[in-house]
Amino acid sequence: MASELRVNTLKDASGNNSVAMQYVAEGSAKSWCNFNGESTIAIRDSLNVTSLTDDGTGDYRTNFSSSMSNANFSGLVMTGAVGEGSTNSGRIEEVRGMSSSHLGMFCFNTSGAARDVEYFATSVHGDLA
Repeated sequence: MASELRVNTLKDASGNNSVAMQYVAEGSAKSWCNFNGESTIAIRDSLNVTSLTDDGTGDYRTNFSSSMSNANFSGLVMTGAVGEGSTNSGRIEEVRGMSSSHLGMFCFNTSGAARDVEYFATSVHGDLA
């Protein structure tokens, strides 16, 4: 039988450092994903991501296992590379194509050319449906 715990505020063991539940529920990431965006894309680790879609060079989409309540969530993206060198610099990433079921993202260089990257990470904050 499942249990349910209903509280308004959480405190540490000594009764200090309280936090209202709205910050725990609304402030927690509802989805995140760390994936390889080069060659055959692959999820390294994730939460609430059912799959990745490769929409072309530098163009990706994480598909949520559980949908967001709407497309007005906060989607954050970051790129990088192991052993960062001059050949991997000049990346610019952007969020695009957000919906309640996915987060779309794109990576390009400072000249505006699309590019795949070794390390891509996403984080989504908002309300689940």
